[in-house]
Amino acid sequence: MGAAPHESGPDGVSLRPPERLARTVTAWEGEAGREWLAELPALVAGCLSRWRLTAERVYAAGGQISMVVLVRTADGDPAVLKVGMVTRESAQEHAALAHWDGRGAVRLLRADPGQGAMLLERLRADVSLRSLAEPQAMLEAAEVLRRLWVPPAAGHPFSTVAGYTEHLVGVLRERREQPWAADVLPLVDEALELRDALLADGSQQVLLHGDYHHGNVLAGRRLPWLAIDPKPLVGERAFDLAWLARDRLDTLAAQPGSRAAARRRLAELSSALEVDPARLRGWSLFRAVEAGVWSLAKGERDQGELLLEFAGWL
Repeated sequence: MGAAPHESGPDGVSLRPPERLARTVTAWEGEAGREWLAELPALVAGCLSRWRLTAERVYAAGGQISMVVLVRTADGDPAVLKVGMVTRESAQEHAALAHWDGRGAVRLLRADPGQGAMLLERLRADVSLRSLAEPQAMLEAAEVLRRLWVPPAAGHPFSTVAGYTEHLVGVLRERREQPWAADVLPLVDEALELRDALLADGSQQVLLHGDYHHGNVLAGRRLPWLAIDPKPLVGERAFDLAWLARDRLDTLAAQPGSRAAARRRLAELSSALEVDPARLRGWSLFRAVEAGVWSLAKGERDQGELLLEFAGWL
């Protein structure tokens, strides 16, 4: 059976959205996500034609809200075409990559922000920091973060941590009233109080990755490791580090003495990157609670309970 209209690119490569992408976009974005998925093959085909790219194949693992296509430029150089659904979190990804200009992050070659399209240098997509043992992965992750945490340009377009979390707080307050949230009310209330206290006593403002974990750091060619897929914000470094602090959570929860191991990890990260341990603890708890309640609301009970268990350890 042949491909549906617009589901093949100019080089005959199928541009059908991968199942993982279709599943997550539909679950997270509802009807808007389904409409975008229907348009996606034509969007990708248009970029291939407009930017004179030769498609090799769709990278099935891809992103959760983006299609990733391995391509060659008109000069024959390997590159990656990424076309993602434009959301509040992803809208300024191109601007962050342009600001870093390859320093610690994948290099942006071209962008069409209105269509969520970017042409990126090709990294080794199958080799992330998850391929390393945890101690070495944390050391490499810290080194990349040191390159990323730079001052934003004057007049930058990025949301602040204060503005971004204000929206999260509104949603969290609504969800805490749901019957299924009764057992986690003390954690939710502590997270809300911590967020307000942390913002009342501001810290140095730098450009943050926003979604920094081992899976978002890939092996490169010009540098050993480079970050991908930022959800950029401007704020304090502890907010960024809070996501890394709960990386490999399944493994952390399965080992004896998980509570002590989690607290030791926070202490080691705060020391290595000279971040106030109390602020890292506060943002780690807030981000884990917010993500845990979000997971519960989306029906992802196992993940939600694990995140909230981590928050309880802190």
